Amino acid sequence: MPGPGKRLPPPPEKEEEEEEAGLGRALAPIPAGPPRLGPAFFAQPCVRLARALLGKVLVRRLPRGPLLRGRVVETEAYLGGPDMASHSRGGRRTPRNAAMFMAPGTLYVYQIYGLYFCVNISSQGEGAAVLLRSLEPLEGLEAMQEQRLLLSRRRKEPPAPLKAWQLCNGPSKLCQALALDKTLDQEDLSCHPDLWLEEGQEEEDKKEELAVVCARRIGISGDWAHKPLRFYLRGNKYVSVVDKEAEGAAGTRPTDEPRA
Repeated sequence: MPGPGKRLPPPPEKEEEEEEAGLGRALAPIPAGPPRLGPAFFAQPCVRLARALLGKVLVRRLPRGPLLRGRVVETEAYLGGPDMASHSRGGRRTPRNAAMFMAPGTLYVYQIYGLYFCVNISSQGEGAAVLLRSLEPLEGLEAMQEQRLLLSRRRKEPPAPLKAWQLCNGPSKLCQALALDKTLDQEDLSCHPDLWLEEGQEEEDKKEELAVVCARRIGISGDWAHKPLRFYLRGNKYVSVVDKEAEGAAGTRPTDEPRA
């Protein structure tokens, strides 16, 4: 009989059931790396946060498998109330977009076409958030490939191997590759155990040299279609859509929200 305060281990079949359900799993220790970004980083106006995210590294820990890491190379800012392309335009709040009105650093995950997910990060400003559009895969590429092919198998489509630049070059693609879904909606990115942001690998004195392009957002119509609220790293092959017109324009590096 076990002594006071001790418990007998569960029978093998119970351990297997818990493992299948994702309960009681022993997570591998996280290798030493840059510290995660905390609440102070996310507490910025929307456009500044969208730019500041470029070059940062998104890290995903899956229940099984390696850590997945991807460098943020493209973002879009959605400014809330005055922004007619935003889910929170006019200040409207719904159960779907509640995360956009929560503390900076809150994840807003929504579904499109009933199949795909997009992930945003709330910023300062009522209803403001930044959409993550593209990542440059850094670590765990084989696992990302497997995650991307899962949907093809579920839809009974012939799986086609993807090149590295195709894994995360779009908002829904990066969500598939990193297994980001609605379960993460309204979670705090600054303290989530399985998803976080780290500083990039650039040396401190080189960070200001990142060439940022400010371009039109993708799939936007109406008066706000021409606002330069999409940001990406010039020359990076993992960006979803290159805007040659914006790259050739002068003065395309705003630091504040454009006027409505």
